[in-house]
Amino acid sequence: MLWCRAITLENQLVILGVSVADAGGYYVQAVNEKNGENKTSPFIHLSVARASSPQDSAGPAVVIRPHNSSVVSGSSEATLECVANARPLERLSVTWKRNGIKITSGISSFGRRLTITNPTSADVGMYFCEARLRESTEEPARAKAFLSILEPPYFTAEPQNVILAEVEKDVDILCQAMGVPIPTLAWYKDSVPLSRLEEPRYKVLLSGGLRIHALRPQDAGIFQCFASNQAGEIHTYTYLDVTNIKPAFIQPPEDTTVTEGMTAVLTCEVSGAPRPAISWKKGEQILASGSVQIPRFLLLESGGLQITPVFLQDAGNYTCCAANSEGALNAFVMLTVWNRTSIVGAPEDSTVIKGTTATLRCEATHDPRISIRYLWKKDSVVINPSSSSRITVEKDGTLLISQTWSGDIGDYTCEVISSGGNDSRTARLEVIELPHSPQNLVATLNSSYSRSVMLSWVRPFDGNSPVLYYVVELSENNSPWKVHLSNLDPKMTGVTVSGLTPARTYQFRVCAVNQVGKGRYSTETSRLMLPEEPPSAPPKNIVASGRTNQSIMVQWQPPPESEHNGVLHGYILRYRLAGLPGEYQYKNITSAEINYCLVKDLIIWTQYEIQVASYNGAGLGAFSRPVTEYTLQGVPTAPPQNVQVEAVNSTTIQFFWNPPPQQFINGINQGYKLLAWPVDAPESVTVVTIAPDFHGVHSGCITNLKKFTSYYTSVLCFTTPGDGPRSPPQLLRTLEDKPGAVGHLSFTEILDTSLKVSWQEPVEKNGIITGYQISWEVYGRNESRMARSLSNSTLEYKITGLASLTTYTIEVAAVTAQGSGWVTSSTISSGVPPELPGAPTNLVISNISPRSATLQFRPGYDGKTSISKWIVEGQVGVLGDEEEWVTLHEVENEPDAQMLEVPNLTPYTHYRFRMRQVNVVGSSPLSQPSRVIQTLQAPPDVAPGSVTVRTASETSLWLRWVPLPDTQYNGNPESVGYRIRARRLEPPSPALLRVLGDRLARECTLEELQEWTEYELQVQAFNAIGAGPWSEPVRGRTRESVPSAPPENVSAEAVSSTQILLTWAAVPESEQNGLILGYKILYKAKDLDSEPKSQTVRGNHTQSVLLSGLRKFVLYELQVLAFTRIGDGVPSSPAVTERTKDDAPGPPVRLVFPEVRLTSVRIVWQPPEEPNGIILGYQVAYRLASSSPNKFTTVEVGSTVRQFTATDLSPESAYIFRTSAKTRQGWGEPLEATVITTEKRERPAPPRQVMTPQGDVSSRSLVLTWVPGSDGSSPIRYFTVQVRELPHGDWQTYSSSISHEATSCTIESLNPFTSYKLRVKATNDIGDSDFSAETEAVTTLQDVPDEPPSSVLVTPHTTSSVLVQWQPPKVESLNGLLLGYRIYYRELDYDAGPGTESKNIQNPSALRAELTPQSSFKTVNSSSALTTYELTQLKKYKRYEVLMTAYNVIGESPTSTPVEVFVGEAAPALAPQNIQVHSLSASQLELTWDPPPADSQNGNIQGYKIYYWESDTLNDTEKVKVLFLPETSVRLKNLTSHTRYLVCISAFNAAGDGPRSSPAPGRTHQAAPSAPSFLAFSEITCTTLNVSWGEPTAANGVLQGYRVVYEPLAPVQGVSKVVTVDIKGNWQRWLKVRDLTKGVTYLFRVQARTIAYGPELQANITAGPAEGSPGSPQEILVTKSASGLTLQWTEGDSGEKPTTGYIIEARPSDEGLWDMFVKDIPRSATSYTVGLDKLRQGVTYEFRVVAVNEFGYGEPSVPSVAVSAQTEAPFYEEWWFLLVMALSSLILILLVVFALVLHGQSKKYKNCNGGKTISNVEESVTLDNGGFTALELNSRHLNIKSTFSKKNGTRSPPRPSPGGLHYSDEDICNKYNGAVLTEGLGLNEKPLEVSESEVTDSDYEDELPKHSFVNHYMSDPTYYNSWKRQQKGVKQHPASYRYEECTASETEPYFQTVITTQSSGGVYTPTGQPAPGSRTPVTGFSSFV
Repeated sequence: MLWCRAITLENQLVILGVSVADAGGYYVQAVNEKNGENKTSPFIHLSVARASSPQDSAGPAVVIRPHNSSVVSGSSEATLECVANARPLERLSVTWKRNGIKITSGISSFGRRLTITNPTSADVGMYFCEARLRESTEEPARAKAFLSILEPPYFTAEPQNVILAEVEKDVDILCQAMGVPIPTLAWYKDSVPLSRLEEPRYKVLLSGGLRIHALRPQDAGIFQCFASNQAGEIHTYTYLDVTNIKPAFIQPPEDTTVTEGMTAVLTCEVSGAPRPAISWKKGEQILASGSVQIPRFLLLESGGLQITPVFLQDAGNYTCCAANSEGALNAFVMLTVWNRTSIVGAPEDSTVIKGTTATLRCEATHDPRISIRYLWKKDSVVINPSSSSRITVEKDGTLLISQTWSGDIGDYTCEVISSGGNDSRTARLEVIELPHSPQNLVATLNSSYSRSVMLSWVRPFDGNSPVLYYVVELSENNSPWKVHLSNLDPKMTGVTVSGLTPARTYQFRVCAVNQVGKGRYSTETSRLMLPEEPPSAPPKNIVASGRTNQSIMVQWQPPPESEHNGVLHGYILRYRLAGLPGEYQYKNITSAEINYCLVKDLIIWTQYEIQVASYNGAGLGAFSRPVTEYTLQGVPTAPPQNVQVEAVNSTTIQFFWNPPPQQFINGINQGYKLLAWPVDAPESVTVVTIAPDFHGVHSGCITNLKKFTSYYTSVLCFTTPGDGPRSPPQLLRTLEDKPGAVGHLSFTEILDTSLKVSWQEPVEKNGIITGYQISWEVYGRNESRMARSLSNSTLEYKITGLASLTTYTIEVAAVTAQGSGWVTSSTISSGVPPELPGAPTNLVISNISPRSATLQFRPGYDGKTSISKWIVEGQVGVLGDEEEWVTLHEVENEPDAQMLEVPNLTPYTHYRFRMRQVNVVGSSPLSQPSRVIQTLQAPPDVAPGSVTVRTASETSLWLRWVPLPDTQYNGNPESVGYRIRARRLEPPSPALLRVLGDRLARECTLEELQEWTEYELQVQAFNAIGAGPWSEPVRGRTRESVPSAPPENVSAEAVSSTQILLTWAAVPESEQNGLILGYKILYKAKDLDSEPKSQTVRGNHTQSVLLSGLRKFVLYELQVLAFTRIGDGVPSSPAVTERTKDDAPGPPVRLVFPEVRLTSVRIVWQPPEEPNGIILGYQVAYRLASSSPNKFTTVEVGSTVRQFTATDLSPESAYIFRTSAKTRQGWGEPLEATVITTEKRERPAPPRQVMTPQGDVSSRSLVLTWVPGSDGSSPIRYFTVQVRELPHGDWQTYSSSISHEATSCTIESLNPFTSYKLRVKATNDIGDSDFSAETEAVTTLQDVPDEPPSSVLVTPHTTSSVLVQWQPPKVESLNGLLLGYRIYYRELDYDAGPGTESKNIQNPSALRAELTPQSSFKTVNSSSALTTYELTQLKKYKRYEVLMTAYNVIGESPTSTPVEVFVGEAAPALAPQNIQVHSLSASQLELTWDPPPADSQNGNIQGYKIYYWESDTLNDTEKVKVLFLPETSVRLKNLTSHTRYLVCISAFNAAGDGPRSSPAPGRTHQAAPSAPSFLAFSEITCTTLNVSWGEPTAANGVLQGYRVVYEPLAPVQGVSKVVTVDIKGNWQRWLKVRDLTKGVTYLFRVQARTIAYGPELQANITAGPAEGSPGSPQEILVTKSASGLTLQWTEGDSGEKPTTGYIIEARPSDEGLWDMFVKDIPRSATSYTVGLDKLRQGVTYEFRVVAVNEFGYGEPSVPSVAVSAQTEAPFYEEWWFLLVMALSSLILILLVVFALVLHGQSKKYKNCNGGKTISNVEESVTLDNGGFTALELNSRHLNIKSTFSKKNGTRSPPRPSPGGLHYSDEDICNKYNGAVLTEGLGLNEKPLEVSESEVTDSDYEDELPKHSFVNHYMSDPTYYNSWKRQQKGVKQHPASYRYEECTASETEPYFQTVITTQSSGGVYTPTGQPAPGSRTPVTGFSSFV
């Protein structure tokens, strides 16, 4: 069928309704009809998968859609194609439509093609094809296409054939074309496209034309324009010719006048080609040209000059210059400038209220040379002011329209007309008023919803201003009106009011609001009652807390008031076991006021589910969501079951048990405690805690028990509250074990082949001792081991068969059934008894850590046996010779140890160690101390203890703890501090941290916490290394406070002219900070009242208040605050402002008549004091007093008018005037006054009989009465009252507007109990009268005090009393005579409970203490000026609340802010007792004391504070030592020696410090002094000098003397001499030294002595002569006469400075030392005579002279010849007599010596216990004439064991020593044990080792002579050693050498001078005390034998 196939316009084959028959191959053939050629395509195979059935139907669908087509206008035809398909195909119908009209012509190919012949523009449009199935409901398929007609282009504008143009001109060549589509244009010049010319001056315009800018001659030529589109192309052309012309004026310039600020245009149109160049000049200045451009001056295209804007200075002559290549041209013009007329104050759009005055400004400025005129128009109609009295035009152009009404609404235009310019402005004036009240307001109950009411009303008049919205107010239960719907659509006339509360009555009213404001309210509806319903919400904030283990306290708050739905009658509480289906138990709380319930008789430690519901008369409301809570835990009531115990080993017992039955645990099983205690020590219980294991049998062990010991054992279960009962005790013994070491192993009866071993039973038997095992072997040879088993009763054994002189190792061990125990061993040599060991040496410390250190050492002498124990002692913390040593560590059974680890040290602590070693004999001496070390730092190990918390304030908690002792710092004390962590419990919040850097801090106040909130607090200590553990948490709650936020959503609504309704919402719960007791409203008239008034609303359920009695039409500022029992919270901010509604005004005031004539009166008034709205005007009415009362002449004036003149009055007549004001509410009350038209008037007389009746006097007001005086023929207008406060107040005007009819006035706002005086004056039209006489002084009555006592402070005083302190109220607030104070206090029982409980305490019984029996209150009489009082007999450990009031005879003041205090803690009341101060050393005092009496301690003593200071310098030296332990003794260290101290002690507990004790004195011991303060030298010669020194800065005791030591820095002749001089007493601080060697440098050392010598002060000095000093004098001659010796000399070399004098030195023959003999000899002298009486008889002298200059003492002269001082001798001095006496004496001496020798043989072995006796020889001491002590020291070389050489010569007999100066050799015979000398003996060199060869076999050595020269200068240490006889072949150990002191039969003075001569081989300088037994040689005898 042909309709099944179609070939489209694009030659596509479309097969419709495909069937199986359509399958096959298809091809297409293209044929060229011109030449017959054709082409055939390849085959395309079509396969039909599934042929459709003829019965199948398918909706129509367009297969080939028509395409949009375009044809050129005039074409023969246009064809559109649309191929569609459907099934059955034969019912398919295709139709075409255009513009909704079916097309019937041109349809072909079964409707598939539409052919339009000869298409025109009328055929253009959209064509639709529609395929439809006939007889089918299928939706037809549609397609569309647009047919458009193309039109060839045609020109609509063409250029002229020839265009003539001038050079530099712009030329436009027209060319516009149209067509469909719009053709495009292309330009050519001389057949070249413009795009190729690239000429920027050629521009094709948007219209298609061509513009050529700035013509040039080369632009001449032919220009072509081509237009083309799809339909064709056309073109046109023109010829452009360019010409030149000289300039010429087209229009000459003209003078111009303009207004300032406008634009001035000076014309200058010039023609010419090329275009002339135009320039403008003013004078010589070019203003504008082609190259010059100045601001405001613009050269126009026309050649004119435009000036924008024009200034006045622009006026003047201007020149226009035009020039081109053809010529030039000039013209002149004048510019005149006027000031511009303009409106500077334009009228503004205004909206005024009806009846008020409208003001429209119109202020203009203008040129003074012109005049202006104002013209006002309303809605374009000119206003004539003279036509209406309401309209006025002021001189300044302002338009005033009074009494505006709706007819004044319109647009007002102000026009200013002048020759200087015109200006106009327009403004809109609107006159509006309030809308009227809605009418016919009807309220009906809603039957479909019981909580809503339907309102309807009639729309009111809108007041010429569209209604913006409606406001619906309601009154609930006769409460103040409250806005319910505040913004109803103005189109509404009805609304459903929902959200109402059942069981309440409601009234409604509606008002409309427009731009003016709120209109009047509608008439109120009748009152409707809503039916009651059960409460719709459950109680809120249900809190349950376990109170005991069988009760739970439940608290709640009522449902929101809006959900009560009636009057609440009570609550139903139900509860049941949580998680169980059991029935509820119910409790009925029959009072709605009770919001808590204690549920009792519950099961221990059981969780309950609790709900609460409220009920009213309609039924029970909804139950709250269940809360769950446990009753508190109890202790278990049954012990663990099936307990079995067994001994695992000797130290461990294992337990097995089953837990108690679950129902008897009564809480959370926290675990078990295993108990074991010895049978003989039941108090020593060992407890091991085992965590609960909920699977099977429990087991646990107790370890570290005593071995083989009987124990009772038991097990208990425990919960948090405590321990349950113990299981029955079971007896058990730990198993037997090997015994411990035997004790006290020792050796006796030591022979060559045997010895006896002894021991004691082991301390730790660990079983039954069955015997002992003893073994021995040769040291290091195990094969020689022999053993014996002994019985348990044997404690000694004799070992035989030993080899002599052999070292054996002997071991002993105890034996039990478990075997041999710990072995105790020792080594010993047979035949050699053991000795005490020597001390360890060479202590070295390494590996220092915070808690340990390694100690390395060299063991000491073992005492011929093994070392059994090492003991380490140490000084801890404070180091020094006087500090105590404690045992730190002991190590046993390590005989060969050389290194020990010392454990358990304290971090960051100084230590010094020493050691001892122990063998079987005993302990060795102590080693030398080690160096000082400091252990490393470590974090603290412990947390601060005794942490307690107390409430400090509403936002702070006070935390206290016991600080760490300094021994637990574990670090640098400067870095120790404490960290406090506080965490809020509900709701949880991040922890707050506070860091304290003070190591002694023991309390901290945490600030800025939340009020009324519980916190958990912990404390930890930290140092520089880290932090220690946190303390156990404690809990504390901040105090109840005032609310920290105001109520929310505060709104105010004026309900009348005197009432404002204020509403608010509750304070946010988180900011309430306590129980809200009510609200306070603060309100004041803005800008009128200085202080706000307040109104209190009790209770926290009412959240609205109606303020009444307010002033009318006054703007009020209102604030709301909430208050708790603590005080007022924060007022809402910013303050809400609301104005009361307006009302009729009050009367005008101060009505006077200042001008009264016979026929006229001028009346003046002031606005009403109570305007009550906006004053719209005044009315003045007057009439003759004698005329009809209603016949008034009335005049109305504007609101700004304050006076009026009434004319045409009758002379000498009385007139009555009335003045009243008007607001929009109408006319107010009039003020009436009478006036007489007369000219005979005068001022009034003052009022009389002014008094204040006492009966009308109250505390804050009084009544003043008076009698008016004469009115002066002019009626009184008003009275003025003044008040003065006595005694020094100024007169203050109380009121100046008291009615003229008044004769009394109530004076208010006075201060109570205050004296006043008052006075009155009258005022009439003429003026004021004088003031009346003053009243008598009147005193207002007393009133209750306004303020309570301030600064109330309550502090604990004892454990049952508190001290209340306060400041009196301000005097001005007492309001009377203060009688006293009342103190109220009560016990707070919520401290331990939850926060919600505390807020609901009803305070049933506040205690009120009484001071006087007659009073029911505690009263403190103010007459005693008390400001403190002690409340006693309070309960311990309770918190109390204290309030105070002040009272007088009238009553009490308000209460003070509550103050809370915790009772039970107070600082100690007394100081420690019986303080004793004992001196321990020079730097330590020991204190002991007794604690304060027990009844004054007020708690547990936590420690003591010791305050100590030097008694003379308290402020500078006071120190504090804190003991954080209740010990009663302490040592004060590091004190100043020999200083008197005063000590006070105070005790402290958790509450604070107690008082200090009285100072107790104590003095430290003496110590070695400091070094002398200075060292100085003087009179330095070649052999002598004077040395002096200063007293030590710190004596540290009583100075006993000084020691001077000097020696040469280098040996002199191979010998180094060290001289020591001791000086007794403190008075002599100088010394003369006489034995120096010329030119040698000496080291001097001086030290002071108290009980010991202090440090040395050193200095070097060189013996003379000094450089630059004089040479030696010459020619020394001595002559002797009968009376004296004369010394003569001649001057030598004077040196570098002139000689200033001489001295003479002498050397006596009995001393041999040069010393200064005479000094201060003048330089001119050359001789000096010495009397013989100054010389010693029998002594020869040598003299020498020394010259002196500024450099010092010079070289001495050569000595003189020796001269004898002996005079003529008697016979007994002759030589022969002396010879006889000498021989006789010699014989006698020999006899005595021989006898002594014989006698000494018998006592040879008794002296010194066999040691040597060493005698000392002193050096001689002389005194020179200068008073200095002189010391002689001869350099001698001694031959002692070939180390010294002896100097030949004789020596004079020594002279006795002076008493104050002591010289001594060293004491070398004191006791000397080892290498250590006793006090007073010291060695300056290392001890010398003595070789074995120096020990001889002889028992005793020969004694040295006591006074031998050799003995005196002995320095070989060998002679200081006294050896015991040693066995041959045994080398003596150096440490065992012993020195013993020689005994003497007599006591001799000791010597103080020590001369030690040393060879270059070493220095040996012993120091100390001389040996007893040494003797002082007698004067005159030589020390040589």
